[in-house]
Amino acid sequence: MTQQMKADGMLVLVTLFWGISYLLMDISLEAMGPFTLNAYRFLGAFFIAAICAFPKVRTVNRITLKYSALLGFILLFVYIGATFGVLYTSLSNAGFLCALTVVLTPLFGFLFLRQKTSKKLALVVAMAFTGIALLTLTESLKPRVGDLLCIMCAAAYAIDLLMTERVVKKEGVNVFQVGVFQLGFTGTFMLFMSFFFERPVLPNSSKVWISVLILSIFCTGMAFIVQVIAQQYTSAAHVGVIFALEPVFAGIVAYFFAGEILSPRAYLGAFLLVSSLFVMEIDFKKLFAKKKELEEV
Repeated sequence: MTQQMKADGMLVLVTLFWGISYLLMDISLEAMGPFTLNAYRFLGAFFIAAICAFPKVRTVNRITLKYSALLGFILLFVYIGATFGVLYTSLSNAGFLCALTVVLTPLFGFLFLRQKTSKKLALVVAMAFTGIALLTLTESLKPRVGDLLCIMCAAAYAIDLLMTERVVKKEGVNVFQVGVFQLGFTGTFMLFMSFFFERPVLPNSSKVWISVLILSIFCTGMAFIVQVIAQQYTSAAHVGVIFALEPVFAGIVAYFFAGEILSPRAYLGAFLLVSSLFVMEIDFKKLFAKKKELEEV
């Protein structure tokens, strides 16, 4: 098995946990505020990762800490959007809208970093925003507050991916340490916010404790460290296609465990949105070229 196949397999597992995370956040938010939940989630992930890999993180340098703090600050906005979004919209909508990162990453790269992109970007953007309109707009043609927050989450995470792509190539940066310390900085920022806006409390039941622990260990600690490491061994296109599976996993979990059923219009919007993610990331020219080669053999 090649390094890329291993990296892609690890990212599929990460995406599965992210799909489950919307339900776990919904359970946890019944007992605590969003900032408190994220403080537990990120600080818990940081301390577990730091203890388990202490020899690898104890020699951290200044440049690694600087970029870890920057990525941690960006993740603050990602998870403000995601967590508050789950409070004010459905789990299905949250999963589909947060996955817009796949479309927004190449769009932001083109607009702000002058990165080359395919000609199909305009089609993909049109499909994605039509899907969003069908999925989120009410009869009065207004999106819910939670939907807008989830879109903010997707935009902030697109910025995080573009910044991470640059950070992992910087001289003097330890990639594994960035994956660990960004969790600590995000958790610290969230903790300050929780004392300012909320009254921090401990989980009040075994169900909430289990949800917070799974969010900390698998959906946060493992997920972000694996993402940073895997981006060294796989292409951005592969990452995009894999991350497009997140709303699929989120929708399945919402249907079976939360009993959510969308309207026919919303299902059409969800279909367009997921289709736009795959159209963006699949290289159809290469796909058809391989098919033609196989037919000629």
